[in-house]
Amino acid sequence: MTTPSPAEPAGTERVLADAAARGLDVDIITRPAAGSLAEAAELLGIEPSGIVKTLVVKRADGNFLFALVPGGRKISWPKLRALVGVNKLQLPDAGQALEATGYERGTITPLGSSTEWPVYADAGITGQRVAMGAGAHGFSAFVDADALVAAFDAVVADISEPE
Repeated sequence: MTTPSPAEPAGTERVLADAAARGLDVDIITRPAAGSLAEAAELLGIEPSGIVKTLVVKRADGNFLFALVPGGRKISWPKLRALVGVNKLQLPDAGQALEATGYERGTITPLGSSTEWPVYADAGITGQRVAMGAGAHGFSAFVDADALVAAFDAVVADISEPE
């Protein structure tokens, strides 16, 4: 596991501390800013599907969940609503997402979130090492998707559709 240098932000330290507590091997790397997911994948030397977007989803009761979706895909709202067993889900605004997780959009990960919300992972992320938010801008966290799913006891299902 990578140890943050003193120059690394607190968000990455939270990610690493949570990963260590869960027995997850996470590598955090510094990366240049990217204007798109495709550009980020190119900078990281991986396919866009190797980047997992962590989306914070708000339930009607005011609670949240994490949806892990591979790059090039988006949440299929009918599939996710059916899986969760609710009629209404929505993406919160940036301020609500920050309040729910302690992370800004573009850095969100379930690792080290200020509140541990249920995790729903698209089946397309499994079986590979993936890159995801690392808790701070300019960093990516690489983790084995299957180990991540197991560490959070995530529900794995088809919850996405092509963008």
